[in-house]
Amino acid sequence: MEIGISTFVETSPDVHTGEVMSHAQRLREVVEEIVLADRVGLDVYGVGEHHRKDYAASSPAVVLAAAASRTQRIRLTSAVTVLSSADPVRVFQDFATLDGISNGRAEIMAGRGSFIESFPLFGYDLNDYDELFDEKLELLLKIRESEKVTWEGGHRPAIHQLGVYPRPVQSPLPVWIGSGGNQESVIRAGLLGLPLVLAIIGGSPLQFAPLVQLYKRAAAHAGHDASKLPVASHSHGFIAEDAQTAAEKFFLPTQASMNMIGRERGWGHYDRSSYDAARSFEGALYVGDPQTVAQKIIHLRKHVGITRFMLHVPLGTMPHEDVMRAIELLGTEVAPMVRDEIAKWEAENETGNEAKS
Repeated sequence: MEIGISTFVETSPDVHTGEVMSHAQRLREVVEEIVLADRVGLDVYGVGEHHRKDYAASSPAVVLAAAASRTQRIRLTSAVTVLSSADPVRVFQDFATLDGISNGRAEIMAGRGSFIESFPLFGYDLNDYDELFDEKLELLLKIRESEKVTWEGGHRPAIHQLGVYPRPVQSPLPVWIGSGGNQESVIRAGLLGLPLVLAIIGGSPLQFAPLVQLYKRAAAHAGHDASKLPVASHSHGFIAEDAQTAAEKFFLPTQASMNMIGRERGWGHYDRSSYDAARSFEGALYVGDPQTVAQKIIHLRKHVGITRFMLHVPLGTMPHEDVMRAIELLGTEVAPMVRDEIAKWEAENETGNEAKS
C-alpha cells in the first residue's frame, strides 16, 4: 500500500485575511513540502497542471524537477498532465528529463482535464475533447515503447522515423490514467493495461468499487494480469494531532474552494453540514487525527481495492506550517499504521486462500 500527497499549488485568497500569495512563494513552498514528504517516508508526490490565475503549477515537471535533486526515494508524478491540450513528444521529453534527474522516480498521470482553460490557450477545440485524448495517448505510448517513432494522426503533424530524447531511466516510463469516475476512461485504462487513478472527492468512496471491478475485467479481457495493475485514489484531506483541530482548520478553505468551483460548474452551496457528512467514516474527506485517517484509508483498501492513496492537501490556501505538519503526520503516523494493517490483512487472506486450495 503506497501513501502520498497531491497538490494543485493553489494561490486562492486566504480565507482569514483575503491576501493572495505570489505564485513564486507557493512554488517554493511546494518544493519544501516534497522534500519533507520524502524525509518522512511517503511514497509519492503529485503536482497537478492548471493554467489559471489561482493555480501556480502550469508545468508540473519543472516543479518536480526542482525537488528531484533534493530527494532520495519519493516518486514524482503529475496529477494530472492535461494530455489532450499538450504535445505528447514534449510531455515525454519533460518527464524523461525528470526521470534522469531523479534517477528513475518519474511518472506521468495522464488525463483529459476537468478544467478546460488549456484548450483555448493552446488552440484546441473542445468539440475534439475525447478524440484529442485518444490520439495523444496513443502517441505518448508509442514514444515510450520505441526510441524512433513513426506516427500519424488528425490533430498533430505526422512523425516519420524520428528519435525522441532523452530516454528515461525506467523502461517503460510509468504512465497512469487519471479518471473522475467515467466508465469509458476506466475501461480504456484496463484495455491498455495502464495503472488507474480515481479522483474520489465526493459521495461515498465505496461507490467506486464497481469501477475498480470494471477496470480489472477490462484488463483481463485484453489479456493483462489484472492482479498486478495498481489502482490509486486522490482525495481531499487534512491531518492534525486531534480530529477537532483538523476539522476546524480545513473547513473554511475547503468551503471557499468548493464554492468557487461550484459557481463555475453550477453546483449547490457547500456548507458545514456538507463538510461534516463528507468527513464521516463513509465520506470522501480524509480529515481528522492520524488514527481516524488511517482507518479510512484501510477501509478504502479493503473494500474498494485501492493500492495507492494520495491525500490532496492543502485544498485552497492554508498556512504552510499546517500543511507541513499534516505531511509529517501522514508519513510518520498514518502510513505506518496503514501499511502494518494491510500487510496483516493480506497475509491472512493468503493463508485463507491456501487453506481453501
